Amino acid sequence: MKNIAVIGYGVIGKRVADAINLQDDMNIVGVCDVINDWRMQNAVRKGYNIYAATTNAEKEMKNSGIAVKGSMQDLLKKVDLVVDCTPKNIAAKNVEIYKTKGIKFIVQGGEKHTTTGHSFSAEANYETALNLDATRVVSCNTTSILRTLGALKRAGLLDYARGTLLRRATDPWESHLGGIMNTMLPEKEIPCHQGPDAQSVDPDLNVITSAVKVPETLSHMHYWNVKLKRQTTKEEVLNAFRKSSRIKLIRYDQGLVSNNTIKEMFLDMGRPWGDMYEVALWEDMLKVQGDELFYAYVVDNQAIVIPETIDAIRALLGIEKDGSKSIFKTNQSLSIA
Repeated sequence: MKNIAVIGYGVIGKRVADAINLQDDMNIVGVCDVINDWRMQNAVRKGYNIYAATTNAEKEMKNSGIAVKGSMQDLLKKVDLVVDCTPKNIAAKNVEIYKTKGIKFIVQGGEKHTTTGHSFSAEANYETALNLDATRVVSCNTTSILRTLGALKRAGLLDYARGTLLRRATDPWESHLGGIMNTMLPEKEIPCHQGPDAQSVDPDLNVITSAVKVPETLSHMHYWNVKLKRQTTKEEVLNAFRKSSRIKLIRYDQGLVSNNTIKEMFLDMGRPWGDMYEVALWEDMLKVQGDELFYAYVVDNQAIVIPETIDAIRALLGIEKDGSKSIFKTNQSLSIA
């Protein structure tokens, strides 16, 4: 059993903590943050040991009735690896602490590739992360790009890809704090950062992305136009996608006609928070015309990176050398069919 700490108990951190708790080859020693509201109180109810990131945070936690086990420094003395789920740019500062203490660490996709020198997506490059000191689990959108284009590449079908991303405005729980309404906000730069980010994992991908921020919070949606290496059939393309256990083919005639209906399905399936760890790709929308492929899918911005993070832990700690075995084990624990 390897001992793991989660630093930052927000949207991603709480999901990572719960996922670690389901594994039989790693142990969550504690969670650490500066918050003392309902989020940390829920962590207490779940039985997690609570650590404070700052002295002031420790005082406020104790004043709120939260039993604090110690400081972040105390937590770091007890662990083999840290999963840093703090907000963008905070992790980059924490990294210096982890390096000084010689602790392996994982950061999330909001940080730059240079923070770790390695970016991770389980199906694409698991083996390259084995026994490294650090990696970065790429963002939700980038993860979806690597899963879908990677499946086509492994099938020998992918020449190049051009995608448009409809990006959610903010996380659902923060809808009252920001986001946009009654407008759409195109990103000025083409390519937007997800294409180059995917190339940090797989430099051979010929991919260009553009993005528009839209006034909803449930998920992202992608539209892709792919140039294939040869003419093929729709069934061959679908078979390539089926070989990824983290792509879920869905259909309009199942009533899955929108991101809210997809979310409702995963809630009914009993997934915590209705989380969708898979890319939900419409098989009946998918079209092959000569050597061109067109398809669309939905990305759960709060959940898709959770299985990737568990696999990254195994890779960095050398718990499992075979990526496919780690993926299978993670999928079983999270009920990914």
